[in-house]
Amino acid sequence: MSDSTDSSSPAAAMSEKEVVEMVAGIREKMMNEVGKVIVGQHEVIDQMLIALMAGGHCLITGAPGLAKTLLVKTVADVFDLSFNRIQFTPDLMPSDITGTEILEDTEQGRRMVFNKGPVFAHMILADEINRTPPKTQASLLEAMQEHQVTVAGNTMHLPEPFFVLATQNPIEMEGTYPLPEAQLDRFMLNIVIDYLSEDEEVAVVTRTTSGKKEPVHRLFTGAQLQAFQQVVKKVPIAEDVARYAVKLAASSRPNRPGSPDFVNEWVSWGAGTRASQNLVLGAKTRALIQGRSHVTLDDIRSLALPVLRHRILINYRAEAEGVTVAKVIGRLIESLGGK
Repeated sequence: MSDSTDSSSPAAAMSEKEVVEMVAGIREKMMNEVGKVIVGQHEVIDQMLIALMAGGHCLITGAPGLAKTLLVKTVADVFDLSFNRIQFTPDLMPSDITGTEILEDTEQGRRMVFNKGPVFAHMILADEINRTPPKTQASLLEAMQEHQVTVAGNTMHLPEPFFVLATQNPIEMEGTYPLPEAQLDRFMLNIVIDYLSEDEEVAVVTRTTSGKKEPVHRLFTGAQLQAFQQVVKKVPIAEDVARYAVKLAASSRPNRPGSPDFVNEWVSWGAGTRASQNLVLGAKTRALIQGRSHVTLDDIRSLALPVLRHRILINYRAEAEGVTVAKVIGRLIESLGGK
């Protein structure tokens, strides 16, 4: 981390120690503010923070009523980011997301004016993204990858920083359109939100039925978040740690030299190179927010599940034997040991 960020950024002209301390304080401050609205879910918030600071998109999977929308909106408030929620439905059209040209009367006469869609915001919540047809799902591809949209031959850049956080309901699959692998791979992490413990649920019920709301304070700006992202990229990583991340992703690919037998039996498609990149980038972020300027194997292992769970496709044999993707990932980590 000998390089500093751009001189115009808020993190410029700081020593390495000062930058690490500043970024390390983000987690505690964010937990405190988000905790005013969201009870528990610390691991989920951690993973979301990692994705934001790494500049990645998130796929959030969870049953209805687990405050997925509220969580995303609260995080956007903490970072002072503009926020739009798009409810994906079977009749949603691509223009409903990107925007469309309309005929408008002006002093110079009638002309076509582009009316921006909800995708023009820093943070987009694509709610129940698997409920809309592939044509509309694909309209997010360019936005997610290139941070721009093209309408009527004109390319317009989206505001920076730009994030897409998409939710999926894993229970109701009737009438849904599973995301294609190409779009799934655009998401850095697949974050799973589970039910709260009994004590946490009591706290939620008590808080939400009392009529009292504690305001959430804006702690950071979008410009600061962009500066943090640049700092993350400068975190050094040893070659053996980076090689471990590559081996972990590569070992999930069936019928390849060195692939474990259980992968050949259970997996129909493994993780690609983007998985290795996201493992390393996420591990750098995790190290930094924990106050470290170096990456460990534990950083890689801790992100294996959210990075790989949507990139590994198991086959019918695995399903018949009750094998889950999580079990495959666990076996992959065991097979590599401490290498």
